[in-house]
Amino acid sequence: MHTQQVALITGANRGIGFETAKQLGEQGITVVLAARQLAAAQDAAAQLKGLGLDAHGIQLDVTKPAERAAAAQFLTDTLGRLDVLINNAGAIPKETLFVPRTIETTPEEFQEIFDTNLFSVVALTREVLPLLRQSPAGRIVNLSSNLGSLTEHAQPGNPLGPFQVLSYCASKVALNMFTVLLAHELADTNIKVNSAHPGWVKTEIGGGDVAQLTVPEGSRTSVELALLGADGPTGHFVHLGQDLPW
Repeated sequence: MHTQQVALITGANRGIGFETAKQLGEQGITVVLAARQLAAAQDAAAQLKGLGLDAHGIQLDVTKPAERAAAAQFLTDTLGRLDVLINNAGAIPKETLFVPRTIETTPEEFQEIFDTNLFSVVALTREVLPLLRQSPAGRIVNLSSNLGSLTEHAQPGNPLGPFQVLSYCASKVALNMFTVLLAHELADTNIKVNSAHPGWVKTEIGGGDVAQLTVPEGSRTSVELALLGADGPTGHFVHLGQDLPW
């Protein structure tokens, strides 16, 4: 069995996923960078290896059952353990997040967004949970968003108004529910489960240069939750060390 802690990060070939893998690798954790295209995952892992980090790249389209199973098999056969799961991969509607169109949301759009942002998260977590149960300090971090906060959406003046796209926001609300319920189910284990809001980050999916946070800043919450000590929280919704309202 691999002697170092092992982390699996989905959607890790760029942006927050890549930076999260880099920061965890700098903490001495072996990182497995997963991406839809094998070449992209291997290129990202090669960049980290060039920095002296222990990194592996694997192909993983989180919406494909066979690739989820293959990822779990890789972890079992090659490394023999998993300590941290970062469910980072996500999808946004093809139409921009800056155009609310609630009543026009189609079943097809719901299916597409929920496939990546919820259904695949549940399925991949289930696939690797036996390995996480064997860890002395298992950690599951689900990349959510303050757009998944019903409390924030309901505030007078509608501060999230420009971003209220139903399919995406609803998928993050549902993801947060998964976090809470799974945390309850695993309360008597060594596994902690939390949702992370990275903030508005300068990434391709996040809005580019108009966003407020750099990629390293946006990755900080995921990394902190991955490195939680035994007395750390579980079943929380966190941004930069602060709890957010559900």
